[in-house]
Amino acid sequence: MKIVIIEPLGITSSKVSEVIKPIKEAGHEIVYHETRTEETSELIERGKEAEIIIVANLPLRKAVIENCPNLKMISVAFTGVDHIDTEFCKGKGITVCNAAGYSTNAVAELTFGLAISVLRNIPACDTAVRNEGTKAGLVGCELFGKKFGIIGTGAIGSRVAEIAMAFGCNVLAYSRSIKPQLEEKGVKFVSMEELLEQSDIVSLHVPFNNTTTKLIGNKQLQLMKETAILINTARGGVVDSEELAKALNNGEIAGAGIDVFEMEPPIPSTHPLIKSKNTVVTPHVAFASEEALYTRAGIVVENILKWEQGMPQNLIV
Repeated sequence: MKIVIIEPLGITSSKVSEVIKPIKEAGHEIVYHETRTEETSELIERGKEAEIIIVANLPLRKAVIENCPNLKMISVAFTGVDHIDTEFCKGKGITVCNAAGYSTNAVAELTFGLAISVLRNIPACDTAVRNEGTKAGLVGCELFGKKFGIIGTGAIGSRVAEIAMAFGCNVLAYSRSIKPQLEEKGVKFVSMEELLEQSDIVSLHVPFNNTTTKLIGNKQLQLMKETAILINTARGGVVDSEELAKALNNGEIAGAGIDVFEMEPPIPSTHPLIKSKNTVVTPHVAFASEEALYTRAGIVVENILKWEQGMPQNLIV
């Protein structure tokens, strides 16, 4: 089969060669594109003969997929698949698999990087030192003893809960289903309203879909404490950015740590969260550790091998 890696995987060429060795030895033809493009015509050109496409977070919409007549499978080197037209794939009988679990530790760790940066004013401290300033006005808050609210207790949310408890936080959680294994460790499951009202830190770990679009808007922000902070390492569309910026600028909540936006970077300077008060932003890098990127490359290759054997794993459609 012809397998097209349609965009860079974020690891060195030598590591790519190492990871794809099993599918190469199985006799597949592999084409690796080391540049990224979002031009529909170029994506069609890259994928038009592919039977399998490996993609990370490049959008693959109907306009591209319908012009890849031989396509049988898309192996996504990402956890979320909202950038893939899965409904169209389903109708065409194209299998879509993701790289579930590859970035659990990476995302969980950056969640705390953002939380501590906001709570301890790290960006402002850095600026102060570089400008011959002092610690005046830069007294922060500890994580220890705080109520840490987690919305979504999948793999990442569960890992965040474990780390929060290690910091000495009291962990509250809201999820579609209660996880007994987390309850046994001391996590208290509550309604989303209770979580928002009680938490000092609210951290989002839900997928982006029809039910989570603007999950956090004005109504939810109004429930939060004025001293609380919001962390989003999930998906940008889960939060109403305009309403969050208003809440931050009006002092209705104390701060935010944001890794994800409604679009991929570069983020326009006019985006409401770029200039909002007490906000630490990063360019969608929560998943991007060397370890995670190597792991996901291995998973997408394994997905292909399992699919060929009639035992698909990490199946989306």
